[in-house]
Amino acid sequence: MKVIAISNQKGGTAKSTTAINLGIGLAREGKKVLLVDCDSQGSMSAGLGVAEPDSLNIALPTVIEKLINDEAFDKYEGIIHHPEGVDFMPCNILLSALEQSLINVMRREYVLKEYIDMFKDEYDYVILDCMPSLGMVTVNALAAADSVLIPCQPAYYSIKGLQQLIITISKVRKNLNPNLKIEGVLFTIIDARTNFSKEIIQLLKESYGNDINFFESGIPKSVRAEETAVEGISIYKHNPTGKVALAYEKLVKEVLENE
Repeated sequence: MKVIAISNQKGGTAKSTTAINLGIGLAREGKKVLLVDCDSQGSMSAGLGVAEPDSLNIALPTVIEKLINDEAFDKYEGIIHHPEGVDFMPCNILLSALEQSLINVMRREYVLKEYIDMFKDEYDYVILDCMPSLGMVTVNALAAADSVLIPCQPAYYSIKGLQQLIITISKVRKNLNPNLKIEGVLFTIIDARTNFSKEIIQLLKESYGNDINFFESGIPKSVRAEETAVEGISIYKHNPTGKVALAYEKLVKEVLENE
């Protein structure tokens, strides 16, 4: 089982869209995939068809709270099967309050790992959609992951955001998870009409290219990709021959090559 965290503390980088389409793309290649929404905003859950994540009786915060309190529970509790072949654990606003509770828990950085390890014989991939911050839940995700995939919009502020995330990953590797790797940087929401995007991509590759993998696939800016979140389906189903679907298919192949 390989655990991939999708992380960037900068919001609006298509993290949830990438988690969904990477996960469903891997399922389309015959892999058993579990998606875990680790963001209190529940964007991935909504993108997979959960109309009101905050109204769910069981979601990731429920399970985490039971682990913290050492309560017995069915590990499949709350997991939803999506018609496109992936299972997913939704999340909601209760995770925000729970993040504060984690501060006083023993081995607080490993609570999420304890949950994910329950499924190590049942899935080929677990994809964690992290919240756009570097708080305790994101640290939990990095402690549980084998690798980090970093969606990065080619814009000026992305340079600083990438620097901060790389520093955090180094700290997690040193103190919590020595095997944590960077799966790669994925450029998203690329506006091919502007030279500025190309310049930022070139600058980042020149700055980090010797140390970090940059995926060859880049995800173009597209209204079609934004529409999928409303419909609760992947880009493969919404617009299978479009440029975004083809880009995510290429990403899936690159991830499979990294096995």
